[in-house]
Amino acid sequence: MDFSQPPVENYANPKTCFFHVLFKAAALAFYILSALFFDSFVIIFVVTVLLAALDFWVVKNVSGRILVGLRWWNEINDLGESVWKFECLDQDSLARMNKKDSWLFWWTLYLSAVAWIVLGIFSLIRFQADYLLVVGVCLTLNIANIIGFTKCRKGYNLWFCFNSAL
Repeated sequence: MDFSQPPVENYANPKTCFFHVLFKAAALAFYILSALFFDSFVIIFVVTVLLAALDFWVVKNVSGRILVGLRWWNEINDLGESVWKFECLDQDSLARMNKKDSWLFWWTLYLSAVAWIVLGIFSLIRFQADYLLVVGVCLTLNIANIIGFTKCRKGYNLWFCFNSAL
């Protein structure tokens, strides 16, 4: 055994990582494979959007908080304006976050958006406007998470940063 090599870092939250990837993969896989099993656009639309909505919720409310220590939401103030709110761990806690968990979070967040864009291009090429609607909804949910977490990570208009766990 070679003790001179540093130990390989494992995932600190494997269950959270699993569900973070599961709903992204399920929505993409169902959309891609559904034409083999279903003739109904309505079934494909409803199930794909439901899986994408589950992914949006899991990423926004669970995996973002656990894997990267970030959380965002949007509120409507008394004037009827949309206000983005952000939470993050303090800098010391963020520095201690598992690098592998963080890597998985960010790469899957961006790669799933790229996959939806590619599927949208295929829908355009095949002149399938109805399937472009499905891709548009799924891409919108994914981009909302990308924008929210990117703004939160960059400290954009940071509303609340605290020292304890989220």
